Amino acid sequence: MIIGVPKEIKNHEYRVGMVPASVRELINHGHEVVVETNAGIGIGFTDEDYVQVGAKVLDTAAEVFATADMIVKVKEPQAVERAMLREDQILFTYLHLAPDLPQTEDLIKSGAICIAYETVTDARGGLPLLAPMSEVAGRMSIQAGAQALEKSREGRGMLLGGVPGVEPAKVVVIGGGMVGRNAAQMAVGLGADVTILDRSIDVLRSLNAQFGSQAKVIYSTADALEKHVLEADLVIGGVLIPGAAAPKLVTAEHIKAMKPGAAIVDVAIDQGGCIATSKATTHAEPTYIVDDVVHYCVANMPGAVPRTSTFALNNATLPYIIKLANLGYKQALLNDKHFMDGLNVLKGQVTCKEVAEGFNMEYVDPRAALENA
Repeated sequence: MIIGVPKEIKNHEYRVGMVPASVRELINHGHEVVVETNAGIGIGFTDEDYVQVGAKVLDTAAEVFATADMIVKVKEPQAVERAMLREDQILFTYLHLAPDLPQTEDLIKSGAICIAYETVTDARGGLPLLAPMSEVAGRMSIQAGAQALEKSREGRGMLLGGVPGVEPAKVVVIGGGMVGRNAAQMAVGLGADVTILDRSIDVLRSLNAQFGSQAKVIYSTADALEKHVLEADLVIGGVLIPGAAAPKLVTAEHIKAMKPGAAIVDVAIDQGGCIATSKATTHAEPTYIVDDVVHYCVANMPGAVPRTSTFALNNATLPYIIKLANLGYKQALLNDKHFMDGLNVLKGQVTCKEVAEGFNMEYVDPRAALENA
């Protein structure tokens, strides 16, 4: 199989779908890899680094898309990239289709086989290809929130951990999953007053075992959420429903009632955001103000630390890329029901139930779609 790695083109996106070490593994399995020139330059890899492990470097993304049987990316394909997809081509990347109708429609029209990192599951019910970026985004959310609280960013002018004699900032983390757990870990480490809200008793028990008295762990009801959000200096939104749009848990009324200069970081923005006033921003212009509350809603947060993020992502995705290349998409997915969960669009059919329901489209069971492909 020929695997193609184009250069990412989203605003301030420097990650790359495959590092040279990953390319070498694919070539060792007997496959070919084509890489767009300068695809890895943002994390310190030159074209020569790819050539040395056996890849072929092409001048344009169009050449990569035209040559490859499978495209491996990081971020969802932009409109110009979607136009280059062809029938029966495999696309393996983050898609986040639930809030993105134009992308969904373009992928359906393309006839391609579109597999999303973020909906691949594992036997424990986890999301193994989303987890590494959730870890990065969760940790980054506290860095971003700390900056958003600075007066130069129109924040309250608070230091997260305070200093002796001055109370720390109150950080409220909504969602105790991978994002929330990592955000809380960083906030606790900086000395903030941390509260974590979640609706799973098992998650709350796990968080309590991890943090003990260092963080307050609260069952999330409408009353509890409102109380803690209105008291917060910084709110981290880390709620995820796999494949579906994030629920809007913090309302516009909550935002109006928050402290002037408070900040929110909506890590769920890739799935539409869990804050009613959220809208996707970029690393070039990461924040905006609504009702005196600073909003940080960058849709590719891990792109700001691309070297760490790329290696973490490659560690997780490489075994799946090898399966797709060795077995072909049909057998690779039929052999593994958890990998099959990643199939979102197959040759014009929507095979992710949450996406189909969200856009009122026809849903086709992925196994049936694969068996008939």
